[in-house]
Amino acid sequence: MASKAKIAITIDEPILARIDRLVAERVFSSRSQATEAAVEEKIERLERGRLARECAKLDPAFEKALAEEGLTQEQDEWPEH
Repeated sequence: MASKAKIAITIDEPILARIDRLVAERVFSSRSQATEAAVEEKIERLERGRLARECAKLDPAFEKALAEEGLTQEQDEWPEH
């Protein structure tokens, strides 16, 4: 289990009320758990978006040719069965 750090945040009252409702409904065991889950989910979304943007920059024809070139080289090194 990863170590945890205590932080202080400022949050708008309406958002806090929504978090408290989720805790009351036992969706989360605490405000901390709800906040950590929300931050983690947001970071993952940002990272996936960044990965998608980087992938969009790739040239599909070049990537295919590169993959096929590597596959051809590897096939020559495979032992006969």
